[in-house]
Amino acid sequence: MLKFGLSARICSSRKSKEPGESLSSSEPCDLNQVIPAPKKGSKKAVTKAQKKDGKKRKRSCKESYSVYVYKVLKQVHLDTGISSKAMGITNSFVNDIFERIAGEASRLARYNKHLTITSREIQTAERLLLPGELAKHTVSEGTKAVTKYTSSKTLQQSVCHPCPGRRGTG
Repeated sequence: MLKFGLSARICSSRKSKEPGESLSSSEPCDLNQVIPAPKKGSKKAVTKAQKKDGKKRKRSCKESYSVYVYKVLKQVHLDTGISSKAMGITNSFVNDIFERIAGEASRLARYNKHLTITSREIQTAERLLLPGELAKHTVSEGTKAVTKYTSSKTLQQSVCHPCPGRRGTG
């Protein structure tokens, strides 16, 4: 089920001042960023902001696909931005699809008495979950990504170990 709320905090080094304001750059999330405590008049529950030794707690950033969505958006449309609300919806959508595909692939592996989810289970899960043309495109893009990864991995191994049969001689 899609979650359209903004329950997950979108990582950015500056806070959006208005609801429709778009995220600026793809700056990395500052994990050491301290979130200020709510003001006195706030209705939110006030929690202790200090530990026993007097240092303030630091909240960790929740994981998000916002940086990657932003990069893809800029590859496709350079002059287009995205609001934080739209980014939250997109992040929920990506998480939902990921969970559905992972769950279906897990079931397929279990039905076939396998302990490992391979690219074959992922492809079958995509075909089962997504309709027609969309399934074809996702399978082809996934195959392309796996091919690119394996070719870069073999290239990296050949650079690190030019002649694996001759190690230890000399």
